[in-house]
Amino acid sequence: MHTAVANAIRFFEGSREPFALLWLDVMHRRFGIEEFAAALQRFDQVLTEQPKHLRLLRVLRRMADYDNPLEIEDLEAVSHPSDRIIVSALYCDRLGLPPSFPEVLAKAVKAGTYYLPHVLLAWFWIQENGHELALPDGFVDDMYSANAAIINNDPRVVSDLKLEAAAFLYLAGQGALVDDVFVESVIVTQNDDGGWGKSRDGQGDSDWHATILGLLLLLHVKFPADSVEIVNHT
Repeated sequence: MHTAVANAIRFFEGSREPFALLWLDVMHRRFGIEEFAAALQRFDQVLTEQPKHLRLLRVLRRMADYDNPLEIEDLEAVSHPSDRIIVSALYCDRLGLPPSFPEVLAKAVKAGTYYLPHVLLAWFWIQENGHELALPDGFVDDMYSANAAIINNDPRVVSDLKLEAAAFLYLAGQGALVDDVFVESVIVTQNDDGGWGKSRDGQGDSDWHATILGLLLLLHVKFPADSVEIVNHT
């Protein structure tokens, strides 16, 4: 475990992927990973290198800065349904949530596996922001179980989607739902460069997205008692 975590940390040395840098800042604050102390500063430096995703990145910057300034034009430009779900949750304490949001979450869960981890992350941020949201009885437990099923149907297989579901379950304090065999499989399938691939078997060239999720998962397994808000309220 220690070696796997250390190698994954090294994978991001000098990273200029802005989406990854936001999560690296989360890991710095949540687990004290000093190698990621300058992640937000680096994010601000490379932000303009992604003109296609510039508006979304400026909105998501709140992951690292609770007081992040929000331009309504940026928010309105977020169009993908899964992005809309998590962004709404990220700013729910500022902007509230529409009355239809429980229905939006229910439809996303019904839509299938791709959306399940995004709904889970949104639920985590809603709680972190202290926002009250009335959901049908059993919805949250069913959502947790559906994410766990993605992993546990065959815990020996590692993929980007499974890494996402597992990492966010641990983030939400539901790590007990993740089969230990999957965590062992994650360690075994790590590439020599410290990363993980996006393919169904976790192999292939290392990808930043899969590697962020793999590292986030293993850090939670290694330090289960550590907890700090993703959104920095200081």
